[in-house]
Amino acid sequence: MRWRLQRPFYKLAGDQLARRRHAARLLWIAPLLLTLASVGCGYHVVGSNGNLPKSWRTVSVPVFANHTLHYRLGQIFTQAVVRELEARTTYRIVPDPAQADAVLMGDITSIRAVPVLFDSKTGRATTMLVTVEAKVRLKDRASGKVIYRNDRLVFRDEYEFSTDPKSFFQEEDPALGRMARDFASRVVSDMLENF
Repeated sequence: MRWRLQRPFYKLAGDQLARRRHAARLLWIAPLLLTLASVGCGYHVVGSNGNLPKSWRTVSVPVFANHTLHYRLGQIFTQAVVRELEARTTYRIVPDPAQADAVLMGDITSIRAVPVLFDSKTGRATTMLVTVEAKVRLKDRASGKVIYRNDRLVFRDEYEFSTDPKSFFQEEDPALGRMARDFASRVVSDMLENF
């Protein structure tokens, strides 16, 4: 194996010197950035109940009230919240609020979709900005105390749709499913953080 001697630092050309200085800075900054990212990311270990009472074992999630004209929206969003709670907490979800330690209630007050991007050939919308407004309350069943409440929960995100007219109408249910999962993730995160 042949060893190659590197030139002394003071004999490096301008580009090489700049590259070495840049690499040295990165070696110093990278651990700092990783530390900051891991501290402020907001993720919890799966099964963590965050700031909620430790005595709770069960949660009931009645079907969210749907104050919109979209059929089955309450059921779709409730199922997504139940799945998210099961995935991210240690609570057992029970159907009867009288048998639960806590009850998570919700009202979907509005849902709006506004086209953002259009297909230049057909003029059809390809991306929609969807806004869901809801009210969510988490209540301790025994004491009646509201642990978490957000009466102005606004969830907003963009969703892409196919420009093919045949598949466009088949995409409504999957799109609602994606929205419901994203909404549920936001609700459960807010609830666990107790903001």
